[in-house]
Amino acid sequence: MGHWTFLLIAIVGEVIATSALKASEGFTKLAPSAIVVVGYAVAFYFLSLTLKHIPVGISYAMWSGIGIVLISGTSWLLYGQKLDAAALIGIALIVTGVCVINVFSSVSAH
Repeated sequence: MGHWTFLLIAIVGEVIATSALKASEGFTKLAPSAIVVVGYAVAFYFLSLTLKHIPVGISYAMWSGIGIVLISGTSWLLYGQKLDAAALIGIALIVTGVCVINVFSSVSAH
Protein backbone atom coordinates (compact mmCIF):
# COMPACT_ATOMS: atom_id res chain seq x y z
CA MET A 1 0.00 0.00 0.00
CA GLY A 2 1.13 3.54 -0.68
CA HIS A 3 1.63 6.27 1.88
CA TRP A 4 -1.45 8.14 0.61
CA THR A 5 -3.54 5.02 1.20
CA PHE A 6 -2.15 4.84 4.74
CA LEU A 7 -3.14 8.46 5.30
CA LEU A 8 -6.64 7.81 3.97
CA ILE A 9 -7.04 4.83 6.32
CA ALA A 10 -5.80 6.98 9.22
CA ILE A 11 -8.34 9.68 8.38
CA VAL A 12 -11.23 7.21 8.09
CA GLY A 13 -10.25 5.57 11.39
CA GLU A 14 -10.16 8.93 13.12
CA VAL A 15 -13.52 9.99 11.67
CA ILE A 16 -15.17 6.74 12.76
CA ALA A 17 -13.64 6.98 16.25
CA THR A 18 -14.53 10.64 16.75
CA SER A 19 -18.06 10.09 15.47
CA ALA A 20 -18.50 7.22 17.94
CA LEU A 21 -17.41 9.40 20.87
CA LYS A 22 -20.84 11.00 21.13
CA ALA A 23 -22.58 7.64 20.98
CA SER A 24 -20.29 6.28 23.73
CA GLU A 25 -21.91 8.73 26.17
CA GLY A 26 -18.74 9.31 28.14
CA PHE A 27 -17.54 5.72 27.65
CA THR A 28 -20.63 4.34 29.40
CA LYS A 29 -21.80 2.39 26.32
CA LEU A 30 -19.60 -0.62 25.51
CA ALA A 31 -19.98 -0.99 21.73
CA PRO A 32 -19.44 2.67 20.81
CA SER A 33 -16.57 2.86 23.32
CA ALA A 34 -14.90 -0.13 21.66
CA ILE A 35 -15.32 1.55 18.26
CA VAL A 36 -13.61 4.66 19.63
CA VAL A 37 -10.62 2.70 20.94
CA VAL A 38 -10.21 0.57 17.81
CA GLY A 39 -10.77 3.53 15.49
CA TYR A 40 -8.11 5.65 17.17
CA ALA A 41 -5.69 2.70 17.28
CA VAL A 42 -6.12 2.24 13.53
CA ALA A 43 -5.85 5.99 12.93
CA PHE A 44 -2.62 6.44 14.86
CA TYR A 45 -1.02 3.26 13.53
CA PHE A 46 -1.63 4.21 9.91
CA LEU A 47 -0.68 7.83 10.56
CA SER A 48 2.65 6.55 11.92
CA LEU A 49 3.19 4.60 8.69
CA THR A 50 2.38 7.73 6.69
CA LEU A 51 5.06 9.68 8.55
CA LYS A 52 7.77 7.49 7.00
CA HIS A 53 7.10 9.22 3.66
CA ILE A 54 5.26 12.49 4.30
CA PRO A 55 6.49 15.21 6.71
CA VAL A 56 4.60 15.31 10.01
CA GLY A 57 3.32 18.86 9.48
CA ILE A 58 1.87 18.04 6.08
CA SER A 59 0.43 14.71 7.24
CA TYR A 60 -1.19 16.25 10.28
CA ALA A 61 -2.58 19.21 8.33
CA MET A 62 -4.24 16.84 5.89
CA TRP A 63 -5.34 14.38 8.58
CA SER A 64 -6.96 17.03 10.73
CA GLY A 65 -8.29 19.19 7.87
CA ILE A 66 -9.97 16.39 5.96
CA GLY A 67 -11.10 14.89 9.26
CA ILE A 68 -12.83 18.14 10.26
CA VAL A 69 -14.77 18.21 7.01
CA LEU A 70 -15.77 14.53 7.22
CA ILE A 71 -16.68 14.69 10.92
CA SER A 72 -18.77 17.81 10.35
CA GLY A 73 -20.69 16.00 7.60
CA THR A 74 -21.03 12.85 9.67
CA SER A 75 -22.31 14.82 12.67
CA TRP A 76 -24.86 16.49 10.45
CA LEU A 77 -26.04 13.14 9.03
CA LEU A 78 -25.97 11.03 12.21
CA TYR A 79 -26.78 13.52 14.94
CA GLY A 80 -28.59 16.34 13.12
CA GLN A 81 -25.97 18.87 14.20
CA LYS A 82 -26.15 22.12 12.25
CA LEU A 83 -23.38 24.32 10.88
CA ASP A 84 -23.88 28.06 10.58
CA ALA A 85 -22.39 30.30 7.89
CA ALA A 86 -19.28 31.07 9.95
CA ALA A 87 -18.62 27.35 10.47
CA LEU A 88 -19.03 26.63 6.76
CA ILE A 89 -16.67 29.48 5.85
CA GLY A 90 -14.12 28.20 8.35
CA ILE A 91 -14.35 24.68 6.95
CA ALA A 92 -13.95 26.07 3.41
CA LEU A 93 -10.79 27.89 4.54
CA ILE A 94 -9.43 24.65 6.01
CA VAL A 95 -10.08 22.81 2.74
CA THR A 96 -8.41 25.65 0.85
CA GLY A 97 -5.38 25.41 3.13
CA VAL A 98 -5.04 21.68 2.57
CA CYS A 99 -5.30 22.23 -1.20
CA VAL A 100 -2.66 24.98 -1.12
CA ILE A 101 -0.29 22.70 0.79
CA ASN A 102 -0.75 19.88 -1.70
CA VAL A 103 -0.53 21.95 -4.85
CA PHE A 104 2.10 24.54 -3.98
CA SER A 105 4.23 23.24 -1.11
CA SER A 106 7.65 21.90 -2.01
CA VAL A 107 7.71 19.81 1.19
CA SER A 108 4.53 17.91 0.36
CA ALA A 109 5.22 14.39 -0.88
CA HIS A 110 3.64 14.19 -4.33
